[in-house]
Amino acid sequence: MAKQTVFVNKLTDGILDPNKDMLGPVKDGGTIVANTAPGCWGPMITPELKGGHEVTVPVFVEGAEVGDAIAIYIESIVVTSSVVASGNDKTIEENFNSDPFIDAKCSNCGTINPVTKLEGIGEESVKCENCGAEISPFKFNHGYTIAFDENRRIGVTLGREGAYKAAKKAKDFMAIPDSSIQNPIVNFAPYDIVGNISRLKPFLGQIGTTPSRAIPDSHNAGDFGSFLINSSHEYTMPESELKKHKTDGHMDINKTREGAIVIAPVKVKGGGVYVGDAHAMQGDGEIAGHTADVSAIVTLKVKVLKNLNIDGPIIIPLEEDLPYLAKPITKEERKAAMELAQKWGVDKLEETAPISFVGTGVNLNEAINNGLERASQVLQLTVPEVMNRTTINGAIEIGRAPGTVTVTFLAPVETLKNAGLYELIKEQYSLWD
Repeated sequence: MAKQTVFVNKLTDGILDPNKDMLGPVKDGGTIVANTAPGCWGPMITPELKGGHEVTVPVFVEGAEVGDAIAIYIESIVVTSSVVASGNDKTIEENFNSDPFIDAKCSNCGTINPVTKLEGIGEESVKCENCGAEISPFKFNHGYTIAFDENRRIGVTLGREGAYKAAKKAKDFMAIPDSSIQNPIVNFAPYDIVGNISRLKPFLGQIGTTPSRAIPDSHNAGDFGSFLINSSHEYTMPESELKKHKTDGHMDINKTREGAIVIAPVKVKGGGVYVGDAHAMQGDGEIAGHTADVSAIVTLKVKVLKNLNIDGPIIIPLEEDLPYLAKPITKEERKAAMELAQKWGVDKLEETAPISFVGTGVNLNEAINNGLERASQVLQLTVPEVMNRTTINGAIEIGRAPGTVTVTFLAPVETLKNAGLYELIKEQYSLWD
């Protein structure tokens, strides 16, 4: 029997596998409450994990069939970590085969994805439990440890003394969930930036639905997913298969924060809604490759959208997160536009509303093209028209380098109604017909 609320405290081993059991089911219109683990660095230094992240076990949504979509309302994100660490990475080639996120190995005993243990503090602390060799496939080029105030509004980067103090109780300061097996990255105690102040603006780096083929969680996107193409490990696949099966749940788009709505494709029965990789803050592009990953309690509401056959995510952001040109036209602006239109013989003005399509690809050019094509297909507009509207009524914004973007623009209301999207957008921005 479907439940009104499903509580999630289980994490994957890094693989999103449609053949594994889901939690739930949750009712259409129900709530998912999840205790999420930090993404990126902790899993990256934990060879036992095979996907680069630890996301929640997917939840089956009642009534969701292949070809539908699921509107995921991000109702709250409560950061539970008080100290985390991050930075720009370098790979240690002897400690993995083809992909440091997926097939890490012990260069001494040859074990693939070995269980590890921590000994001491610092970058040499991750050891193979089998033979005791140092084994982390990643280390820092430049890193930092950052502490947050009690209200989770401000962060300050720590010096050596503070970083080592935090490392002694790394799991506690990071509030890593009990079900997590990741090594806490705070144990590395980096301190290359000291005394820096940053504002917190939490969002979800991973939020979406389960792909229709087993895919490592951090590779469920067009850019990182490209590393799977013709690789030598068990999750290898050709480009055509990647495009067919991925759902682009790994976006790292800072618009996916409290109050936003993510519309995700359903490519397996039940959808399989999962979440994770919460970030304390991130500028557009995540240009360092990583940001301050945190544990968080996340509350989501889900709603099935029947027959909305989309290939990848659509975001309905908070109004303040929209590009200036894509914000809803105000009554005052419309009045001025009507006066201008009448002077030039234009009898009727368009009714428009904001929408943001996610595009991904091996690089930013491919991601932009992907986003434009998705908008074209969903709204039944030509790509050149989408390009024009994005230019004068929106923007292309980088979610993550190397290849995740949002294509955001004011779309004709009629096209949004035909696609079955207008009511959600109308509700989000308090629009009136």
